[in-house]
Amino acid sequence: SIRVRDLEKSAEFYEKTLAAIGYKKVGDYGDAVGFAAEHKEDDSGSIWLVQTGKDDPLSQNVHVGFGVKDVETVKKFYDAAMAAGGRDNGAPGLCPEYGERYYGAFVLDPDGNNIEATCYV
Repeated sequence: SIRVRDLEKSAEFYEKTLAAIGYKKVGDYGDAVGFAAEHKEDDSGSIWLVQTGKDDPLSQNVHVGFGVKDVETVKKFYDAAMAAGGRDNGAPGLCPEYGERYYGAFVLDPDGNNIEATCYV
């Protein structure tokens, strides 16, 4: 779970961004929204967003990586995130610092958390 400042804004961002990699909204409980891969029969492997209370701290320095099947899906993820209001944190490309075949894209969500899609080429 990631605590967010504005659940509605964050849920909209994640819904648009994660749709590009095959995730969908699997639960909306008013103060929490969850997403999981469309082919899953349950919500395992999911990510949850939780509205912070007035005295609760935001999650900070979160980095969530999503493994995807190919370079085109990494690019779709990045494009969807940017269109949904994400901030660039590393355009799609090879990331030799993580491995010679590591291909990824990195974006910051509305609260500044780093999310990425990655595959190996």
